[in-house]
Amino acid sequence: MKHLLKLMDLSKEEIVSILDLADQLKYEKKNNIAHPLLAGKSLGMIFQKSSTRTRVSFEVGMYQLGGQALFLSSNDLQIGRGEPVQDTARVLSRYLDGIMIRTFAQKEVEDLAAYGSIPIINGLTDFAHPCQVLADLMTIREKYASLDGLKLAYIGDGNNMANSLIVGCLKMGMKVAVATPEGYRPDPSVLAFAEGNPNFLLTDDPVQAVAGADVVYTDTWASMGQEQEKEARLKAFAGYQVNDELLAAANPGAMVQHCLPAYRGQEITEEVFEAHATELFDEAENRLHAQKAVLVKLLGGKQE
Repeated sequence: MKHLLKLMDLSKEEIVSILDLADQLKYEKKNNIAHPLLAGKSLGMIFQKSSTRTRVSFEVGMYQLGGQALFLSSNDLQIGRGEPVQDTARVLSRYLDGIMIRTFAQKEVEDLAAYGSIPIINGLTDFAHPCQVLADLMTIREKYASLDGLKLAYIGDGNNMANSLIVGCLKMGMKVAVATPEGYRPDPSVLAFAEGNPNFLLTDDPVQAVAGADVVYTDTWASMGQEQEKEARLKAFAGYQVNDELLAAANPGAMVQHCLPAYRGQEITEEVFEAHATELFDEAENRLHAQKAVLVKLLGGKQE
């Protein structure tokens, strides 16, 4: 594992190794056991999309691991004035031990990896959100002990979250049902990855997707950069809200997950959000631990 660009690039064994290390680091943090595994290391964090969880969790994570994180807004870099990404990659590779980038195009992340000589971490693109799904898998495993055979139902927009959940969950032996309206399907390359897998279902019926689910997952209907589509999306997703009626089709005690921020009253009701708040904020916390595991793997050379 040289980079974390998308979950398609990882094997099941690599994902398990990250989750196991994340569990260990979380235990050590909770028990005040210092783990300065990245002492002297520097992570550059390029943000072309704003963030709460991504910035804070990576910055705090590097601090807890004994390293430092540099916030690099695209407005402050020459990349924001047109310097080619390949030149930025080669320059920053001379200064830093790794780069995390949160941007729009997946190609920009792939180009950083192709032209740079240090590990690149995808903090989010329009195509994929691998760090979030690693935290999701960690959270689900904490509740159920094993991921194998569990069913996750994703309800809403076939966006970067849907793409990464499909890949990550199927690789881990889970069943995945995705309910999206026509015109809002997951990426064709992801559907090609899942094609023929008996553990995958794509439907436009949320109740069918949620039936027998152990985990019900949703995300905002209008992501960053889609604000002008908000009204059209509100209409398209009108029947895709995660509410008590929909959850009644899931298994008793099913988890609810959301990558946040949540827009209560749209993709999820206030009642469902608050009833599952502990799970949702455990999920948010686990961004820290899962990403620390990725950082140690990539910047610390910990491959076992």
